[in-house]
Amino acid sequence: MAKRRSVRTVQQQPRAEERPREDTDTDAVLPAFRSAKRDKPYLIVLAGSAMGVMYHVERETTIIGRGEKADLRIIDDGISREHTRIVRKGDKILVEDMGSTNGTFCNGIRLASQVLAEGDKIMIGTGTILKFTYHDEMDEVFQQHLTESALRDPLTKVYNRKFFLDRVQNEFVYADRHHQPLALLFLDIDRFKHINDTHGHPVGDEVLREMASLMAKSLRSEDVLARYGGEEFAVICRGLELGRAKNLAERIRGGIEAHKFEARERIIPVTVSIGVAAFPDARVRSAGDLIVVADETMYEAKRSGRNRVCVRVVSPNDEETTNVLDRH
Repeated sequence: MAKRRSVRTVQQQPRAEERPREDTDTDAVLPAFRSAKRDKPYLIVLAGSAMGVMYHVERETTIIGRGEKADLRIIDDGISREHTRIVRKGDKILVEDMGSTNGTFCNGIRLASQVLAEGDKIMIGTGTILKFTYHDEMDEVFQQHLTESALRDPLTKVYNRKFFLDRVQNEFVYADRHHQPLALLFLDIDRFKHINDTHGHPVGDEVLREMASLMAKSLRSEDVLARYGGEEFAVICRGLELGRAKNLAERIRGGIEAHKFEARERIIPVTVSIGVAAFPDARVRSAGDLIVVADETMYEAKRSGRNRVCVRVVSPNDEETTNVLDRH
């Protein structure tokens, strides 16, 4: 008896050009990858007081220095007012030293003028390093997100504690070496636990966000606002002596007291206690000392009744007094 052979039916596959395009087809959903061109020149600060800053090199000439007229202003030790410049010449980009005191270095070699290439590292002053790179739009968005995540508080979007501690150290070294004034404000929201317990933590978070935004509007562009932790904030004020820093603190305190914080159709009264420390001060010899003084005076403001500004004053005969300002 003959064996029956099994017959398999083989379904013919459609040709590639006849297959329907799937949603995951990169040609259909990611046209940006094909058209993206990395042709936007950037400087990224890798080290120094401005660490994390991205600067798009758009002008024909970009001046870098610590002077007020610099396009990219960096206040670090050893940086001249007009230290170096970035020059666009056709499709080339050059870095040129501007006769700075301490020189400009590229990849460790001192230069007068040099054409920049992708990844070159420029060093100015004693500790500022900038990386030259080209980005496309997707690179730009990613780098900005990365920078924000590393330097910013995720809730309030002001600088985080780590950035603050690094920056206050750099600012103190600069102020000490160049005999410049430096002030530090510490702020704490009064009875913040009561706000959370009464209205809930989401409302407390909204108060923190709104207050950070309100404070930022009162500050100069060179001031640094950071969330120190919980309901505490810090402000580094470059070039401000004690008197002007005291006035700034009182202006911030009054603005927050007058502001209407609203949540769930209710007005939430919010006040802050502020401590002010300043350099030069015979008893402040480091950034750590400055932080301690600002923190101590802030708590003195709380002990004195809250919703007020407190400063520490050292008399010529080295006697220390703590002044609590009357509210206006």
